[in-house]
Amino acid sequence: LPLLIDARLEAILDAAAGCQVLVVDSIQTLFSEAVASAAGSVSQVRECAARLTRMAKTNDISVLIAGHVTKDGALAGPRVLEHIVDTVLYFEGDSTSPYRIVRAYKNRFGSVNELGVFAMTETGLKEVTNPSAIFLTRHSTPVAGSVVMATLEGTRPLLLEVQALVESSPLGNPRRLALGMDGSRLAMLLAVLHRHAGVALFDQDVYVNLVGGLKVTETATDLPVLLAALSSLRNRPLPADMFSFGEVGLAGEVRPVRGGQERLGEAAKLGFKRAVVGKLNAPRKPIAGLEVLAIEHLGELSEVFQQLVD
Repeated sequence: LPLLIDARLEAILDAAAGCQVLVVDSIQTLFSEAVASAAGSVSQVRECAARLTRMAKTNDISVLIAGHVTKDGALAGPRVLEHIVDTVLYFEGDSTSPYRIVRAYKNRFGSVNELGVFAMTETGLKEVTNPSAIFLTRHSTPVAGSVVMATLEGTRPLLLEVQALVESSPLGNPRRLALGMDGSRLAMLLAVLHRHAGVALFDQDVYVNLVGGLKVTETATDLPVLLAALSSLRNRPLPADMFSFGEVGLAGEVRPVRGGQERLGEAAKLGFKRAVVGKLNAPRKPIAGLEVLAIEHLGELSEVFQQLVD
């Protein structure tokens, strides 16, 4: 593994002759002698990235370019680098978790719907072949406020644990805190729950957490979050072999989400026995060993919840 410590682009291009893979860390520290500006400037980043790309395509070399990111995790500076390269990959993870996720945000020659899950070990990164297992916590006894949800990351179904804590608020303006999902969506869902299911939480603090540090932006979290909040409010644990997914609209309807069959199949494969989903996500053919409870409107939620806890 040859290592070159040099920030001059011309020296790197000369040293890369005959290589199969070139790793550049980082593009903001490189400079070309043909450009009269400081390293990291827009003109330097554009020139260095363009010449590395040209070299890669001409000599059939795979070039991996590391770029600085902002505190929010986005690629730093103008997006000129993203326009030049063929693929943009983000390496995500929580500093307190050993798991890392590789996600594609741009890919000229393939899909951006896939993601890779890896574990950081003493010997380096190891592939996680069953990602759902790492995001699920198997409690020794059923716990109130805990619901397993089936999400879809690209084309890969993942099972996550959604935890909710509902507690009487001493404040005039109760808190709504969400980790792993949009906080404003949580406030909206609680309002819909009050209006269409008759469950009032206006005097309660509500905390929601997606276990494992994964951030989910899709709307399939809606129904599991409401089930978890209802479980915590009534202090009634839901069955450990139950999972849920579904989008909730402002009119109280439970809307279908994409990949319903894949989500149901993944959960059935991991041993789950019951599913609470939207009516339009119910499978046309029964899935062996899986009972599906379909909800069309939030008005049915309390009845289904009672059926599950009895």
